[in-house]
Amino acid sequence: MKLEGSCHCGAVRFSVVSHTPYPYNRCYCTICRKSAGGGGYAINIMADAKTLKIDGGKSIGVYRSKSNEHNHLEDDGLSSARRSFCKTCGTALWVSDPKWPDAVYPFASAFDTALPRPDEHTVMMTQYAEPWAEITEGSDIKSFDQYPDEGIEDWHRARDLYDETR
Repeated sequence: MKLEGSCHCGAVRFSVVSHTPYPYNRCYCTICRKSAGGGGYAINIMADAKTLKIDGGKSIGVYRSKSNEHNHLEDDGLSSARRSFCKTCGTALWVSDPKWPDAVYPFASAFDTALPRPDEHTVMMTQYAEPWAEITEGSDIKSFDQYPDEGIEDWHRARDLYDETR
């Protein structure tokens, strides 16, 4: 599925192809919460990195955290994950990581394209959630203190939601 997104001020626009377009996985880690999570969490979509097209690249800044719950630190002591954002308005756009060069993880909140609504949700890294953050419970929600049992692609495939089209 081709997805289009932008920052709030319009300085950055992007498009990307995703085989896994359902925004089902809410992350409560401190990095997601503080850099992109207005509800105390952030949601990423997995997409094909080579399809990422960007207009307004000069307005993009990159943040690498000093420490994180994910423990993917490079020799310089910074996270291997690169969190791209608009330098003008601060909108969180996507996460990329040289350890996984084929994928990019845009934030669901940055998309202008209507995303399909999932019938169920996963909440992860809940041990880092703030007391004020509402972690919804129910039969359609699986909760994990750390990482979920399934990755994004596995979750989509297991539910016959993996989009094979380009």
